[in-house]
Amino acid sequence: MKTRITMMLVAATLAACASRDPRQAATGPAEVPPLAPAGEAAASPRAAVPGIDDYKRELARHIARLNPHHVFAGRPQALLRSVVVLRYTVDARGRLLRSEVLRSNHDRETVTIALATLRNSAPFPQPAPALLRHGRLDISETWLFNKDGRFQLRSVAEAQMDR
Repeated sequence: MKTRITMMLVAATLAACASRDPRQAATGPAEVPPLAPAGEAAASPRAAVPGIDDYKRELARHIARLNPHHVFAGRPQALLRSVVVLRYTVDARGRLLRSEVLRSNHDRETVTIALATLRNSAPFPQPAPALLRHGRLDISETWLFNKDGRFQLRSVAEAQMDR
């Protein structure tokens, strides 16, 4: 008896899965848009609006471009001198409204450099309106300092070297 009930439940479940919408049967299967060629994004309203990570990479390149003497090229050292995390706020026009240190190892020189390079890079590129909350955008970025006092920003940095 249990086997018969189990078989009926399985058959009913499979039948429910196989049923089709009558409107779909009349018009045929829905067409699936073709995939975009490799390396191209599919055209959609969401693809047109850059995300926060895209904007952070744009800001990191902007900061590095305006402070070339403080930035190093290549991979960060295995053991960094300092890691400084700043949180800052920009408005719709890209103006720096405020900044604060979220994390550091209390190396005053690297904290000073991180804050100064941030301030010296303002105004920033304007963020997409979709990223703004109440006309502002809060961002966190990490400055990775090598022993020589130069940095890379985590949003665009290469992987650290092995020991």
